[in-house]
Amino acid sequence: MIPSGIPRLDSFLGGGIPKGKTIMYLIQPEVEGEIFGMQTLYKNLEEGRKGVFITTKSDPQIIKENFEKYGWDISKYGDKLIFVDAYSSLIGSESDAQYLIKNPDDINSYDCIIKEIVEESEAIVTFGSLSSIIDLCGDDAIKHVEEWNKMFNANNAIGVYNFTNWPYSEEVKTKLNEIMNAVIRVGGIGERVILGQYYGILKADWLEKAKGNLMFKIAEPGGVKAFIPKILVTGPFNAGKSTFVRSLSTRSVSVDRMGTTVALDKGHIEYEDITADIFGTPGQERFDPILKFIANEAMGVFLIIDSTKPESFPRAKSMLEKTRAKGLPLIVVANKQDIKNALSIEEIREKMKLPESIEIVPTDSVKKKGIFEAFEILIKKIERSDEGF
Repeated sequence: MIPSGIPRLDSFLGGGIPKGKTIMYLIQPEVEGEIFGMQTLYKNLEEGRKGVFITTKSDPQIIKENFEKYGWDISKYGDKLIFVDAYSSLIGSESDAQYLIKNPDDINSYDCIIKEIVEESEAIVTFGSLSSIIDLCGDDAIKHVEEWNKMFNANNAIGVYNFTNWPYSEEVKTKLNEIMNAVIRVGGIGERVILGQYYGILKADWLEKAKGNLMFKIAEPGGVKAFIPKILVTGPFNAGKSTFVRSLSTRSVSVDRMGTTVALDKGHIEYEDITADIFGTPGQERFDPILKFIANEAMGVFLIIDSTKPESFPRAKSMLEKTRAKGLPLIVVANKQDIKNALSIEEIREKMKLPESIEIVPTDSVKKKGIFEAFEILIKKIERSDEGF
């Protein structure tokens, strides 16, 4: 399998991209999505593979500067990275790229160069903008793309296409979908104003069932980062919510009085390939309006309970129902499992009358035991939940 380089995407794809396959990033206009193809290319350069970048929208030097902007030093890969310049000839400019396409508006001029490169090695061939090629060469370009894809398959190469989803004909869109092995939607949340960005699988023909969506943000340096903008942490009074937030977070703040939270806990998480912001609410009933308000915008929920206090379970169950009404992915965090009289997971499930579909994770937030396992489980639930996209 070849890595996509996009956080969490490889797990959606069953481990990565099989050799000989193609992947198209279907990018909504106004969303900064062309970085996806660049990031896939760079990840494979890091792993020692040969890379090809075909640029049609800007000078290769600009592309190199964009790589640098994201903290990716491509100069160290030398001949491992080949640029095919299909832009400079359009504006009558000189080019020092290894390959120059002299007639970028003639789709036939791409064929020999792509054939020569692909037959030399198992390269990762990235098209900076397939939509620009179609704009220049017309719909006839799709027939050539189909032949390139056959070429990639025969030579164990990988074709990576950035395609901006402008209002092309349905015939063009349908045909592109048919000839690609995988299609990843890169979109925005919102109409007139983009409030967030996400990616999700539309198709991966090597999987029986392809599914997965996740929000992202773009960091300079860093590139595409998986991002969960709001996770709710709630539970009864003194269950250990503030300790959970502090232990899970890279940085956090809490507003408390005499050891009790009287406003929100807020934490920011940097864990492996994902970032997230978490918000903890006070456990007293008078703060329930805050719970409802945050639940309206949250993407997932941690319900924290004190495993030693079954008398608090009715309150916890009430809070759970308030969040379940929103249809949010959630898990129950059975905190204080280090204390001698803590109830077992089975006992907690029985006393709270929780179905098997609700996972209960044992934790000791003070010693940070189980908290990242809980985080991983919730993230996987959020990934599988695509109602918000």
